[in-house]
Amino acid sequence: MLVKTYGSAVQGVDANTITVEVNIDKGINFSLVGLPDSAVKESQHRIDAALTNSGYKIPGKKIIINMAPADVRKEGSAYDLTLAMGILAASSQIDAPNIGDYIIMGELALDGGLRPIKGVLPIAIQARKENFKGIILPKSNAIEAAIVNDLEVLGAESIQDVIAHFSGKQPIEATSVDTREEFFNRLNEFLVDFADVKGQENIKRALEIAASGGHNAILIGPPGAGKTMLAKRIPTILPPLNLHEALETTKIHSVAGRLKESNGLITGRPFRSPHHTISDVALVGGGGFPQPGEISLAHNGVLFLDELPEFKRTVLEVMRQPMEERRVTISRARLSVDYPSSFMLIASMNPCPCGYYNHPERDCVCAPGVVQNYLNKISGPLLDRIDIHIEVTPVKFDELSDKHPSESSDKVRNRVIGARTVQESRFDAATGIYCNAQMTKQMINQYCEIDQAGQNLLKRAMEKLGLSARAYDRILKVARTIADLGGSESIKPEHLAEAIQYRSLDRDTWAG
Repeated sequence: MLVKTYGSAVQGVDANTITVEVNIDKGINFSLVGLPDSAVKESQHRIDAALTNSGYKIPGKKIIINMAPADVRKEGSAYDLTLAMGILAASSQIDAPNIGDYIIMGELALDGGLRPIKGVLPIAIQARKENFKGIILPKSNAIEAAIVNDLEVLGAESIQDVIAHFSGKQPIEATSVDTREEFFNRLNEFLVDFADVKGQENIKRALEIAASGGHNAILIGPPGAGKTMLAKRIPTILPPLNLHEALETTKIHSVAGRLKESNGLITGRPFRSPHHTISDVALVGGGGFPQPGEISLAHNGVLFLDELPEFKRTVLEVMRQPMEERRVTISRARLSVDYPSSFMLIASMNPCPCGYYNHPERDCVCAPGVVQNYLNKISGPLLDRIDIHIEVTPVKFDELSDKHPSESSDKVRNRVIGARTVQESRFDAATGIYCNAQMTKQMINQYCEIDQAGQNLLKRAMEKLGLSARAYDRILKVARTIADLGGSESIKPEHLAEAIQYRSLDRDTWAG
């Protein structure tokens, strides 16, 4: 007897439906074909034990299972339930005439229980797209799948639950989530706030500008000055995710298996802070079975690289192209997958190995030339992609002990949203351009015109401060954002003056 069940294979952040054809005939043999990997081939042993412990068995006949399309590699243990239900139906141990109406996925435990799987959200989205009635999967994944509306999501704790559902003895109760209600209820949940930071008003202003224009930024200062504390609060001032961005972000975390059972939809902008010992594959993604890396997990959010010079140079260099294209392509001999990686890079570093170069009170003990060598660990092309350089100084005691509350993230965020609204209107006709940091050279010429006074100011600054040529366009982009924050249609000299001070590392005088 031939029975078809349906599963799904995740490639990148999308899913493809897999048809599992189970044919049982006279003879004795078990064949699993259709390009399965080792984990899929091992499913026979898990299925055998699970069915035996649930009161069923793999029949001692000739069983041929084909996973189509046969040229797509099937990976992982998530097909256990798909194969097991196909075997039960094909051997007439259960009567399930409507088994083909559902996508069925789940890893089997030896006692018949179901363990959670990765990539449930893209699987559910594809199931709805292909007009399946519903999806049957482990109960711990049900909330994640229920984000997708107009799809019956049945969460089962064991294979016995699935069998009872198809036999009509005990139907599984569908899991439902009001996606929009959940999204809007959790939209402004933050554990930290800019009001927690004492002093550092000039740094907060710079980060507000960075958030308003989507600019990458680097914080340079001694240990304990508050660089990490400030960076962790940047998501609280970024514009809230829209529903499309939230779903896109959740898909990536679903594929990586990073979603918690209680959280269906990611409603806050991600903040990823990998350790400086991270490998290039872990940062940008890849591996034998490609998985999204930290830059993709930070999509629509913030990637924070603490102690930037301590990262291996090769790790930082592989990040350059994804920063420009806002997506990363992982190519292997058998397949090529794309992961989105549109993130805001925030980096921090000490000014020198000892940490006290340019400190107002403590002396630097580094030998001559050491400071420049330390800075040279960061390549010019990477530094070229960072628009704002901020020097962070230690907070004085009077500011630390001040009881007056600082400005909250909500107030800063409202100004950021206002500036982003202006930019959305400006780039409405441009595909893939949403903020000032993404402007091309032609756009800079069009939207960043400055008058003669501004030209003279910029010329004097570049000559006196020894700013590099790459600083020119960056200054204009940042000045455009400052003008947007101030509600000005044109870039004025005061906007340029503020932008110029955010190019510390481009000065000839830096590091002596």
